[in-house]
Amino acid sequence: MSNYKIIISGGGTGGHIYPAIAIADEIKSRYPESEFLFVGAYDRMEMDKVPQAGYTIEGLWISGLQRKLTLKNLMFPFKLIVSLLRSRKIIKTFQPDVAIGTGGFASGPLLHAANSKGIPTLIQEQNSFPGITNKLLSKKADTICVAYEGLEKYFPKEKIVLTGNPIRKDLLNIEGKQIEAKDTFVLKHNMHTLLVLGGSLGARRVNQLIEEKLEFFAENNVQLIWQCGKLYYEQYKGCNSLDNVQVHAFLNEMDMAYAAADIIISRAGASSVSELCVAAKPVIFIPSPNVAEDHQTKNAKAVADKKAAILIKESELNDQFESEFLALLNSEEKQKELSTNIKTLALVNATSSIVNEVEKLLKK
Repeated sequence: MSNYKIIISGGGTGGHIYPAIAIADEIKSRYPESEFLFVGAYDRMEMDKVPQAGYTIEGLWISGLQRKLTLKNLMFPFKLIVSLLRSRKIIKTFQPDVAIGTGGFASGPLLHAANSKGIPTLIQEQNSFPGITNKLLSKKADTICVAYEGLEKYFPKEKIVLTGNPIRKDLLNIEGKQIEAKDTFVLKHNMHTLLVLGGSLGARRVNQLIEEKLEFFAENNVQLIWQCGKLYYEQYKGCNSLDNVQVHAFLNEMDMAYAAADIIISRAGASSVSELCVAAKPVIFIPSPNVAEDHQTKNAKAVADKKAAILIKESELNDQFESEFLALLNSEEKQKELSTNIKTLALVNATSSIVNEVEKLLKK
């Protein structure tokens, strides 16, 4: 029998949604007759992105806890109760063979409901430091797929499988494509190319930094592919009139952008880090300090500690950025060292490894 029913929950940010879709795609390629249902938070981006990928989604009325006392926090217990009841109903109606959570608020109530009905559950933790939802779910989950070593501190050791984070398939073969990629972006071949990644929505401090340093980059023969995020595009699109600067709200040809780059500046969200390990280019991480439990700094540090990337905190950009950037730009040896080391951290078969674990639960 291969027409399984699969329920998948995850969302809030692209980092939770894209892995969920990648896992669904891989299961579908093995079991084309299977039925899928996604569950997300009804006002978040998964409500658009999942249908665009061809899957059905149901929304829960759920949001995370804020760090300070707000009206939203006072609403949290009500939202949680409503979401738990709704999740039970979804599970009862759909009757899945397995439930998969990739993090984000909605996966809490849904996987809790699945566990209480004895449905096998798998959680996929993308970060080097797990969020509250996955820590709570891990007690009942059957399998926990992780992307970093050393998570026994947070999860039951016997349930952990090191798989890595799912990444987009087109990133697996960018080697040897630099000339083609530079032509795709109409870049000059006698200049250094810097790729700046601010995440799908954008990163304010990273964008401010790039704007402040445009003259510095020009003086050092550096051309830019600057992905500023859709929230900031109106503010920075005027910089497209400058020589050797391209501003994009977002990049559709991510593989070509990685291939064109000599150096990359990026936030340190879990999926970005996983993709950058595969892209194997010298990276400067500027983690967002505004993320729950400071995940991004921990993700970046896990890579930087292995001499596989450079980490500069937002608070240190004014003092350190120019000297760190020039030291990297002017040393081919340093660039090579970072590229080589980050590549050893890449787990390229993550999606397949995760689905192997899902299969084991289905066969049970």
